Amino acid sequence: MIPLLGLIGGLVIGLVLHPTAPTWLAPYLPIAVVAGLDAVFGALRARLDGVFDEKVFVVSFVSNVLVAALVVYIGDQLGVGGQLSTAVIVVLGIRIFSNTAAIRRHLFKA
Repeated sequence: MIPLLGLIGGLVIGLVLHPTAPTWLAPYLPIAVVAGLDAVFGALRARLDGVFDEKVFVVSFVSNVLVAALVVYIGDQLGVGGQLSTAVIVVLGIRIFSNTAAIRRHLFKA
């Protein structure tokens, strides 16, 4: 219940205050969102499989976001930031769809 209230509260605050991100942070935000979604779908799958652990989720969430941002940062420094951003999105997208398929199979037995 607390995470749901936190999500609703965060959405309301975001809609009311209209926060803006610094321009230097803009390339990293989509990567961070996709990395966070990967952790969330992985946690939902683990919950349905009966192996969810809060500590593992928090560590997974933070490490996914940091590693994805680090890969994009290194790519920017090497001059190939766009290609590495695409690679990160593809890899995390595959993981998200894999977890979604497992969740669907668990919920609908199909």
